[in-house]
Amino acid sequence: MEHSPGFLKLVAEARSGVKEITIDQARARLAGNPQAVLMDVREDEEWEKSRAAKAVHLGKGVLERDLERLFPDPDREIIMYCGGGYRSVLAGEAAQKMGYRNVYSLAGGYKALVQAKWPLAEGKAGS
Repeated sequence: MEHSPGFLKLVAEARSGVKEITIDQARARLAGNPQAVLMDVREDEEWEKSRAAKAVHLGKGVLERDLERLFPDPDREIIMYCGGGYRSVLAGEAAQKMGYRNVYSLAGGYKALVQAKWPLAEGKAGS
């Protein structure tokens, strides 16, 4: 998908304030912290097709509304991913503005997970 210049500008501005991590760093963080959350911020139909195993779903469209209810601790480690690493930067920025201090965006997003042969789950699942 080709992104519009305005969207890319918005992401570039947000990226300067959001920590991005690699697949290997995400694996290490999730292995080292059983309370860490791998959060899929893609749209519902993307989530329903396929997702990272053990990920939780909180689409970018409802993130601000539901994040505090699902994960009230602002120090909880949350690694967000989207399709390619753009929307997760924006979601990470929103979470930080809400007071979350331990938020990361997964560089490359779902595409990087697939390429790295991350365990995946398919079909409908509870969000």
